[in-house]
Amino acid sequence: MMRIKFNGKDYETNCKDTLEFFKQHSKDENDVWIINGFATKAKQELKDSDELFCISKNTLPPKDALEAMMRARHTPKLYDKLKISSVAVCGLGGLGSHIALMLARSGVGRLHLIDFDVIEPSNLNRQAYMIEDLGKFKTEAMKEQISKINPFIEVKIDTLRIDENNIKDLFKDDDIVCEAFDSDLAKAMLAQNFHRYFEDKVLICGSGLAGYGNSNSIQTRKIACNFYVCGDLESAAQPGNGLMAPRVNICAAHQANLVLELLVQIKN
Repeated sequence: MMRIKFNGKDYETNCKDTLEFFKQHSKDENDVWIINGFATKAKQELKDSDELFCISKNTLPPKDALEAMMRARHTPKLYDKLKISSVAVCGLGGLGSHIALMLARSGVGRLHLIDFDVIEPSNLNRQAYMIEDLGKFKTEAMKEQISKINPFIEVKIDTLRIDENNIKDLFKDDDIVCEAFDSDLAKAMLAQNFHRYFEDKVLICGSGLAGYGNSNSIQTRKIACNFYVCGDLESAAQPGNGLMAPRVNICAAHQANLVLELLVQIKN
């Protein structure tokens, strides 16, 4: 008798392989079969402690099944670290909206989203919003999007403007903070004040990502202890050199990728 887990519960079976097992338990040929985190219908030998799920197609998997798939794709140790992490994203425009979505898809367990603005038509050329989001607060629209990607992620929103007076309280529960402001003054304010209160926390900023082309000039740089900047440090938005989706997304990916790299170290 084999002892396995099936659909999140302990189960005993005499089946020798996964094909035999699922033929007994799957009622529809379109069902998704998940074996130790991988969706596959290939025949595999069953072993004690294997974890299997059978899920109807086009149906939200239960939390255990979704996490099993995420753990397998990310490798278990990495996913477990991300799941217990908290990352703040300051500003949910072209940079921040895509940083938030990348981190959500990567399995970061808690996202703290901060922005005071509403979505306007001019945002749609580079920000992760839809026509139906126009007029909504960016925090609320982004929370809705993340819930459609992974409803089991904890999303905290603060619909406000960050200033010197609220930094100390805003970030006390976050492991890493990503700055994604449009305003140079706001960028400078956060960079100058953050480590006054959080000496040991990481701040990742974006600077220099306007225009198009020259993708490889966008880089990740360590400026000081616990302080990083992603971008080319040169290409500021101005007439004739606006903000466009490809370069903005490249920089957002740099920031999100650095978050994952650092969380692995922080959670060791």
